[in-house]
Amino acid sequence: MSKRLYIHTVGCQMNVLDSELVAAALVEAGYELVDGPGRADTILFNTCSVRQHAEDKIYSALGRLKHLKEHRPNTIIGVLGCMAQKDQAAIFRRAAHVDLVVGPGQLSRLPAILEEVAARRGPRLEVGLDGMAQIQGERKAGVPLLGTSSVVPKGGASENTAWNKQWHTSDSFAADDPPRPPGLRPSSGQALVRAMFGCNQRCTYCIVPRVRGPEQSRPAAEIVAEVRRLVDQGCLEVTLLGQTVNRYSDRSQGRRLRLADLLARLDCVDGLRRLRFVTNHPRYMTADLLAAVRDLPKVSPYLHVPAQSGSNRILRRMRRGHTAEAYREMLQRVRQEVPGAAVTSDFIVGFCGETEADFAQTVELVRWGRFKNSFIFKYSPRPLTPAAELFADDCPEAVKRRRNNDLLAIQNAISLEENQPFLGRRVEILVEGPSKAARRRQADGRQVVQLAGRTVCDRIVVFDGPPELAGKMVQVQIEQVDAFTLFGRLCEAAGGPNPQSQI
Repeated sequence: MSKRLYIHTVGCQMNVLDSELVAAALVEAGYELVDGPGRADTILFNTCSVRQHAEDKIYSALGRLKHLKEHRPNTIIGVLGCMAQKDQAAIFRRAAHVDLVVGPGQLSRLPAILEEVAARRGPRLEVGLDGMAQIQGERKAGVPLLGTSSVVPKGGASENTAWNKQWHTSDSFAADDPPRPPGLRPSSGQALVRAMFGCNQRCTYCIVPRVRGPEQSRPAAEIVAEVRRLVDQGCLEVTLLGQTVNRYSDRSQGRRLRLADLLARLDCVDGLRRLRFVTNHPRYMTADLLAAVRDLPKVSPYLHVPAQSGSNRILRRMRRGHTAEAYREMLQRVRQEVPGAAVTSDFIVGFCGETEADFAQTVELVRWGRFKNSFIFKYSPRPLTPAAELFADDCPEAVKRRRNNDLLAIQNAISLEENQPFLGRRVEILVEGPSKAARRRQADGRQVVQLAGRTVCDRIVVFDGPPELAGKMVQVQIEQVDAFTLFGRLCEAAGGPNPQSQI
């Protein structure tokens, strides 16, 4: 049987990492990666459920594959990840040509699941415990909800179909992430590493606890070993991932290790140049963590700390667990302890009940915070989240759109101002590869392409250079800036690190 595999990924860095791990496991099982669904025998969609738009894109893509499945019935089509966990059997009803639906906690079993589907043992539904059902079970009697994996009848699936309803943490990639060859990562010099997965915060707007389960941390020894393997492959930069990564806690060796302790261990890995971690919650930005960012040479002074709103009334409705005043105090500590640190944030506009006065407080926080950049989203109600059950989505779409655009314009103006001091400076960047708009050309008898990389504080830099610089550290002189990008010229004789390059 031919095993040509295509994976389409949407969503966050967690999903990107999951797709890399899936690809690594399936390549090990004999699959060949291809660059388009038309060439593939197995087509997998790794999905996101944070916003409705992401789900709509996947269902639209599945619809376009219906005719392909009719002409090539042996093609296997699968839906993985958060949308699979959220919609479960409903996916088969909306797209009867789908062969498997696999939640985030069952991805390590994918090679075996695909073998069963290929053997025509029926479509497969493999998902973990429903997070909301888990909460309800805890409230009732503390009795876990158990079931079994299921073969879905070819005619479809009913809500009563039995399936595995337990979070298989021992089966998930987070328990033992498989090795990834450099070719399966977007950039040979960079790698994502899972520090923890799941979330206990239960913000009212968020679907993540339901689709990724409870918060769990990987043992520090496993993480250090994985980072060493990646560095041996030529990786220079590692980003630790967690839904609330600054709540990392490992007790596997008899004493508690927090994120600051893990960073200290990784800072000692020979050959590693940069170390990042995302995403942080403002409540857990502890003194020891800020000291680690300040004092450990390999830890990047870059912190992503979502605020979500500047209004205490809205923050209470969101069940964020912090106030606007507490967020400001946290940010002041960051500025004091880690001078020059780049801080980014997330904001949701148009949340249930948000008034113009509430929005004005968010604008005030963005103006005061002077973030490197902010990710701004219109509120999208997610089924079975507390907000969808408790509050009316009463902010008109036109108002959401206007607030989104207004806040984005304010942030972009701040970002441009914050980038201006880089003019004329030399910065050290890790080259990721060709930029999105890259065009190859000849210069001085060699091939040149527009390359993109990032500074230690996560600022994007583009410049012209030879493609073989991908995955390497270089010095670039900045000659132009806008709100999103620094534009520069490659320094041919880079020499040692420039003090200015650490900004």
